[in-house]
Amino acid sequence: MATTGVDAVFVDTNILVYSKQQFSPFNAIAVARLEELISQGAQLWTSRQVLREYLVVMSRPGGLTAPVPMTGLVQDIGEFSANFLLAEDSASVTQELLLLLTQVAIGGKQVHDANIAATMVAYRIPRLLTNNAGDFARFGNRITVLPLVP
Repeated sequence: MATTGVDAVFVDTNILVYSKQQFSPFNAIAVARLEELISQGAQLWTSRQVLREYLVVMSRPGGLTAPVPMTGLVQDIGEFSANFLLAEDSASVTQELLLLLTQVAIGGKQVHDANIAATMVAYRIPRLLTNNAGDFARFGNRITVLPLVP
């Protein structure tokens, strides 16, 4: 597993979504935070899980816009893959996830968040940029949450 530095930041699904949804009230903030992190020399990470979640959110009806055509979403995934380091869902990620499941009260959809935390621990990515800081508070002794909106 690659070792990252303190400058590594994992980017959550909602940040990717906001960065592409022009009508989101969080669009400008998300884009600005990503640009700020890049200008500070941060390594931006995400995972294949997050890319799949992005496809789910952006292709379903509802929200601020109609579903985005799949060709556009495939293009977005290519862009994210080119601009972010990708953490693979490996045996060490699963090992960390199983450990978290025994140490922290988690169930249902929270397992997705736990897998993000496990991925970060396995890859030694210390910080998470998200707009769902409360969802990750339970992992505060393992990761540092950077809320999109303080």
